[in-house]
Amino acid sequence: GDKGAKGLLGPSGKKGKAGTVCDCGRYRRVVGQLNINVARLNTSIRFLKNVIAGIRETDEKFYYIVKEEKNYREALIHCRDRGGTLAMPKDEATNALIADYISNSGLFRAFIGLNDMEKEGQFVYADSSPLQNYSNWKEGEPNDPAGREDCVEMLSTGEWNDSECQVSIFFVCEFLKKRK
Repeated sequence: GDKGAKGLLGPSGKKGKAGTVCDCGRYRRVVGQLNINVARLNTSIRFLKNVIAGIRETDEKFYYIVKEEKNYREALIHCRDRGGTLAMPKDEATNALIADYISNSGLFRAFIGLNDMEKEGQFVYADSSPLQNYSNWKEGEPNDPAGREDCVEMLSTGEWNDSECQVSIFFVCEFLKKRK
């Protein structure tokens, strides 16, 4: 037949037995020491990446200056072949990080992933997204005096300059960190 109506609630149960006493202070000390050890290891890893490997990073990306002189297209291919792209500074913090990296590497300039090869004056990033809310052009730039400056270099000051795509200079690649 059909299921019957739900019955009334029964009386509350008796009070349970007292729990065992936890020696939590000792465990807190162990966990605290583990946290200190992890923080030290992370500092060491950051040191290795920054000083030895020469990598800079944000929460989402790694940046690496390739100290091989290549023109813009060769630089683009170099970064893509390694699973990244030319660096695309889309905000002030990222731009400052890359500028500091260029400056501390003793460089004057490096290619970043920005160009107006498709349509003069319409700059797009290496991922084809348009230049939007952020830019950091040097005063008077982009100027394209001879109509041949379609690629962008970042100066050690963090300012951008349009440059000929055929010049061979160092460049900055960016790589997305793997999602965990």
